Amino acid sequence: MQEELKKYRDQCYTCMRPASTCVCKLIKPLQTNTRFVILMHPKEYKKQKNGTGHMTNLQLENAEIIVGVDFNKHQRVNEILANQNNASFLLYPGKQSFNLSTSNGTEIKTFMGQHPYLFILDGTWPCARKMLKLSKNLQQLKRVSFDNSIKSKFIIKQQPESLCLSTIESVYTVLNLLKTGGLENCDTSKFLVPFEKMIEYQLDYMLNPDSKNYSLTASREIAPKFQYKKKTQRSTILES
Repeated sequence: MQEELKKYRDQCYTCMRPASTCVCKLIKPLQTNTRFVILMHPKEYKKQKNGTGHMTNLQLENAEIIVGVDFNKHQRVNEILANQNNASFLLYPGKQSFNLSTSNGTEIKTFMGQHPYLFILDGTWPCARKMLKLSKNLQQLKRVSFDNSIKSKFIIKQQPESLCLSTIESVYTVLNLLKTGGLENCDTSKFLVPFEKMIEYQLDYMLNPDSKNYSLTASREIAPKFQYKKKTQRSTILES
């Protein structure tokens, strides 16, 4: 019993999950032509260290996490943007964005080049909007988007609506679209496996009446959360 409790309390410092629910054995990093730059809001970094942004970074060889809110004067971000060999884009919806879902392979290659840098805002939607509003350098980037027709599997976290995806689901969708466009040839079939296992662990924990941290009188019904509450709410580089 004592050893079981110790395992429960111990933490894996790779996936940042309890040792008892570590998903590292499922992590299979992909090598991609695209460089994924995950711009993580400090709230996400501090409160969600085992969130999907961190998991996405673990699943990609060619990725990095940069933590901050206003990236105007961020040394690493501006270093990437200033490099003329880099073709940088922001994954963000909008009327002026380049839609990967409705573009053919030639159009995608012409627009993005062979080795693009794709910036992704990782945080709640209100936080992501604030990051973009404050970061003039990100506002100047060409935007990339896609048409989403699937519901997020992240049912235990609140989203503005059911079709909004988590960071790892968004990257998975983008990778598959880039494969269609001929920019990527990686095998994405197991990309979401660690994420799906994480959801499985969390739902199991919430539904387990014997857990010492779960109320015996609590409801066992798990309702998908698609709305934010009103009025509330392999490198890591901190904001400089």
